[in-house]
Amino acid sequence: MNLEKSSAQRWTTTDTAKMAVVTGLYVAVTIVLSVISFGAIQLRVAEMFNYLPLFNKRYTIAVTLGVAIANLASPLGIVDVALGSVSTLIVLLICRGITRKVTNLKKKMIITAFLFAFSMFTVAGQLTFFYQAPFLLNWLIIGLGELLSMSLGGIIIYLINKRIDLTK
Repeated sequence: MNLEKSSAQRWTTTDTAKMAVVTGLYVAVTIVLSVISFGAIQLRVAEMFNYLPLFNKRYTIAVTLGVAIANLASPLGIVDVALGSVSTLIVLLICRGITRKVTNLKKKMIITAFLFAFSMFTVAGQLTFFYQAPFLLNWLIIGLGELLSMSLGGIIIYLINKRIDLTK
């Protein structure tokens, strides 16, 4: 059963608290693992939270805010805050749209993982612009890192969803 709020309904205090927890977790995991969260070779474990909007749309905002806040620690600073959070928001919305009619959770998660891996051209573009790094090579390396992060994180989120109904 889909319990999502319509656009006319307001979020409850509980909804807002859940969003804050997800935002905080994204930031905390990224910062604690900052050594592998930023750069040309990255494995951002917090990307596992990108699956949460598949369960409830409120997490789209939570994850986007988490990316924006975490990217304040990025070597690229405000550029990464702006581009990273806008890119994340767009990809999250695309994932929700594309997977809307897919009923199998595993298929939804696989589609989401590949879309996020593909979207890493934005990170590769930033590195190319600021550090003259080779675009295609960076896109490949960062995309593979994202696919690995999303795959490992997907297993964790899938198992969590077995115990906790993430749609609520």
